[in-house]
Amino acid sequence: MKQLWRFAMAGAVLALASGPALAQTWPAKPVRMVVPFPPGGATDAAARIYAQHLGDFLGQGVVVENKAGAGGEIGAEYVAKSAPDGYTLLMGAVGSHAIHAAMPDKPGYDFATAFVGVSMATSMPMAVAVNSKVPAKNVQELIALAKSKPGTITFGSAGPGTSQHMAGELFQVVTGTKLMHVPYRGSGPAITDLLGGQIDMVIETLPALLPQVASGKIRLLGVTTATRATALPDLPTLMEQGVKDYSVATAYALLAPAGTPQAVVDKLSAGMQKAAAMPSVQQAAVKLGADAVATTPADTSRVLKQEIARWADVVRLSAAK
Repeated sequence: MKQLWRFAMAGAVLALASGPALAQTWPAKPVRMVVPFPPGGATDAAARIYAQHLGDFLGQGVVVENKAGAGGEIGAEYVAKSAPDGYTLLMGAVGSHAIHAAMPDKPGYDFATAFVGVSMATSMPMAVAVNSKVPAKNVQELIALAKSKPGTITFGSAGPGTSQHMAGELFQVVTGTKLMHVPYRGSGPAITDLLGGQIDMVIETLPALLPQVASGKIRLLGVTTATRATALPDLPTLMEQGVKDYSVATAYALLAPAGTPQAVVDKLSAGMQKAAAMPSVQQAAVKLGADAVATTPADTSRVLKQEIARWADVVRLSAAK
């Protein structure tokens, strides 16, 4: 028993000592940052904003690798089942992954336990936009219009279970309206039909909407976040317009497989926070219609838990599938 106790104590000492030592030797090769969506999207853009600066901080390259499919779940599952050694990371869309975790048809991994939070990356407001032929000039007029014609006002989304879809479901829950959901295979087709008048409204990310505002074919009614968007300081929030308890942002976070050594997670988080403080990173985020918002691992994990709980409630109340 004494010998077993010595082995146990020796193992504990080695474990405590290995953390700082590992942080000093890691990384010894390039790090992969997996984006579970195609190139050119908001998640991909968030990854590429940070990758070079994070690589400079680590002294090794950070390679962005796109593994798209199943609404982001193929790439996320790939990282979740990768070795927890700090060399394979996920730039995840927090809302989408949390929503999928709450759906009846769950992905092939448990989002709540498969990852540890490293750092938030960007927070991107969404906005309520209507076709210019829709008579509503503000959110309250849109609510009144929807209540006068239940189930006839159409809202498009990037697909079932996406943040855009669930933002629309939450809108219905908190406003007591009934809309008709029209799912698309991505934001692009939904915006195209909004411009053409085939659908009445969307709740969409700013990068997808801003290039279309100048056309005069769509009208922005309000942003979905608790505070006004940096890119659109004159556009009021939904809460400012009387929609209580409505605050939605498309947030992106850097995640690592569960079991990744804490020293590695802390080092990655320090690099993300240093990058987020750089003016060039902040400016690049604003051009996307986003804000650079790096956080500690503890704060990141807290956000993940909050999002999972929140969207589980919305899925339950809306009976979304």
